[in-house]
Parts: sequence; structure tokens; C-alpha cells
Amino acid sequence: MDLQRFVAGLFAFAVVAAGAGSSIAAGQAGGPEPAGPSTVSTPAGHDVTLRLGQEAAVQGKDLTVRYLRVVADSRCRPGMQCFWQGEATLAFLLMEPGRGESTTAELHSGPRTGPQATSFAASRVELVSVSEDGGEATVRIS
Repeated sequence: MDLQRFVAGLFAFAVVAAGAGSSIAAGQAGGPEPAGPSTVSTPAGHDVTLRLGQEAAVQGKDLTVRYLRVVADSRCRPGMQCFWQGEATLAFLLMEPGRGESTTAELHSGPRTGPQATSFAASRVELVSVSEDGGEATVRIS
């Protein structure tokens, strides 16, 4: 085998391996499938746990918060030993239905890669915790 064929084969293998790795990473970031749309009512200042696709309507406020998806998840998997705990990034849809206003916010489970909280409609939305599989997120809306 000549050097040119060897290099071409090595390059093709690297491209396929990189593509497979990004497919796996993309699959992990997607997490479980969203649940059907449902709304729970929560008082302001309390923690509420939402499943994917579920939303919380805050009592006494014109505000709903919907858990949209897992954007990224680098957290250490159960049973693994990791040098860094990692973080999850989740997307939420924040809506003020009475005014027709909405925005999407990405919140992080730790402080290293981005904000853990955001403000919208005179309220603060903070990511408190994320389940191991990313299927549930606990937020505090105050």
C-alpha cells in the first residue's frame, strides 16, 4: 500500500469517527422525548418540578414557564468517575400571556458555562436541579 492511499484511508476513518461522535453527543443532548403539553399551577417563590414539555403557571402573576428541551448535558453519568461534575443546559419558554410577550432562556445547572437564573415579566426564574436523565427540571419562580 502506498503512502497516499494510507493517508486517504486514515482521513476517511477520522471523518467517520468524528461524525459518529457528534451523533452520539447530539443524542445525549436531546434527552428523553417531551411529555404532552400540560400545565401545573404554582405559587410564586416555591420550587416546581416540570417534565419535558410541561409548563408552570405562576399564581397571581401573568407568567408561565415551559420546559422545552435539554440543550447540552456534560454531567458525569451514574457509576462513572469523573474529574469534573459537568453541567446541563436546559431551554425554557417564558411567557406573559396577557401581554403576548415571550422569550426563550437557556439556564445552566452550574455556574461554569452560563447563567443559572434569568429575569422576565418582573420575575426571576432559577434552575434548581435536573434529573439524571434530563426528563425533569426543578425551577424556582419568584
